[in-house]
Amino acid sequence: MTSNAILQIGFYLLVLLLAAKPLGTYMARVYQGQSVWLDSALGPVERLIYRLCGVQKDREMNWKLYALAMILFNAAGFLAVYVLQRVQGWLPLNPAHLANVSPDSSFNTAVSFATNTNWQGYSGEATMSYLTQMLALAVQNFLSAAVGMAVLAALIRGLARHTGQTIGNFWVDVTRTTLYILLPLSLVLAVVLVSQGVVQTFHGYARAKLVQPTTYDHPVTNAQGKTVMQKTPLTRQTIALGPVASQEAIKQWGTNGGGFFNTNSAHPFENPTPLSNFLEMLAILLIPAALCHTFGKMIGDTRQGWAVLAAMAILFLLFLIPCVLCEQGGNPALTRLGVDQTASDAALLSTTPGGNMEGKEVRFGITDSALWATATTAASNGSVNSMHDSYTPLGGMVPMVLMQLGEVVFGGVGSGLYGMLMFVIVAVFLAGLMVGRTPEYLGKKVEAYEMKMASIGILVPCAGVLLGTAMAVLLPAGRAGPLNPGPHGFSEILYAYSSASNNNGSAFAGLNANTPFYNLSLGIMMLLGRYWVKIAALAIAGSMVVKKAVPAGGGTLPTHTPLFVLLLVTVVLIVGALTFIPALALGPIAEHLMMIGAG
Repeated sequence: MTSNAILQIGFYLLVLLLAAKPLGTYMARVYQGQSVWLDSALGPVERLIYRLCGVQKDREMNWKLYALAMILFNAAGFLAVYVLQRVQGWLPLNPAHLANVSPDSSFNTAVSFATNTNWQGYSGEATMSYLTQMLALAVQNFLSAAVGMAVLAALIRGLARHTGQTIGNFWVDVTRTTLYILLPLSLVLAVVLVSQGVVQTFHGYARAKLVQPTTYDHPVTNAQGKTVMQKTPLTRQTIALGPVASQEAIKQWGTNGGGFFNTNSAHPFENPTPLSNFLEMLAILLIPAALCHTFGKMIGDTRQGWAVLAAMAILFLLFLIPCVLCEQGGNPALTRLGVDQTASDAALLSTTPGGNMEGKEVRFGITDSALWATATTAASNGSVNSMHDSYTPLGGMVPMVLMQLGEVVFGGVGSGLYGMLMFVIVAVFLAGLMVGRTPEYLGKKVEAYEMKMASIGILVPCAGVLLGTAMAVLLPAGRAGPLNPGPHGFSEILYAYSSASNNNGSAFAGLNANTPFYNLSLGIMMLLGRYWVKIAALAIAGSMVVKKAVPAGGGTLPTHTPLFVLLLVTVVLIVGALTFIPALALGPIAEHLMMIGAG
């Protein structure tokens, strides 16, 4: 790894970890109902929302009512997004006169944004009107993220409280998350992004005269009724615009990832400069990292939160370093042809040439591209500043595996930590079996019910990935999707279902997924992968909240020590390895062996 890469990664992680504590402390105060510095400005708005919606702020729910409220809220969001897409052609704020979206694509996108997956089987600038982008997609970017954070807050209360029955009020948690956390952070980042050149306008698409006119092949029908290609002059270019900065900010803070443009954060109107790139990468992981400290504050033992954060950071580095090294190493096939791909230490700029630059922006270079790819799939973000489909086989395997681990390495806002806490429960249970004692976590016994729910939360997304991939490679409609043959085509399918079932949203760009088969099957996997995990987390909260605290004894495993951190990392890796290594062997591993000439 080059010294440039070490400096960039080190600086990024330093800023991330330093910012996690103050933000985590602030969010703990928000969820505990304590006063924060925004109360004077937002308190009246919060109370007005409760009054208009008939919410009784002090009336808490048991876990079943909390889960029901969550499902109904997301169902309403799904319906709103679906309907807006189906009628957008007749609505205002559509300067490009884009047509109504097809039923299957509308279903997929509505599920995707309601579940915080933000998978996009369409080209944003050619499919979605400004109104749909703002009122449907951007609004769900806020609300779906708030739902994940609310579920985490409920689980933390279930672990922290003793002999209770309730875990909070869903409507209050969603409202306070949106008002006091997501909106202020997004406003600040949006203003900064505008200063860097990110577009924010309601003007129609611009038309520019080409400095160097060219021609392109345009399909026409000849006199015999056959389609032929005709050379057509091209003298002007249409440049898509829109209210981008406001959506870009929440897509990163909320680990949503859906891009305003088809090329997402590789587009210069979404991510124009190294500074915007750094801030967007920081926004992807900062809330998930800070929530670990929030967890520690809310349970009254910050060491527990730091232990979970340490496990996440270790796993992140274990995958980031190989990804950077694989991309800096380049393609052996090109090396055999005499192409020099050696990365250089001569400059400290992120645009240092060398290695595998295919599919990457020169203004970001290999290190920032690989760092983004690792961060976006460690979180359930899914935005990209480079094309993962163009990575080396093993470099592209890194983001794929990070999703397959359940996206608990930082993970999505809320969802990453409650997913990791399920692994914590499994690790505690295994440790208890090894020493022959009843396992305990945070002073509460972990019993069969908690293990069942944790197992469901961990294994259902894995099953969705494998079953969806198997279905796609067996059916003609699924096999028609990949644009590449052999192992790489299989990797494109495996990546898509890994992304959908684990609520990420990124894709290997070589898969044509905007078809009825993929729109429907991926949408179903998003629903399974999201709600089974969330309901399992709430069920654990409901089970743990009624339990009495058990005094720590000689057989109690400390869960804040380096030993437990190592055990937790090992459990996460073993579950992922046992589940997905056979599938990975058919895709990226086989492709790597072919690339180096071993297969």
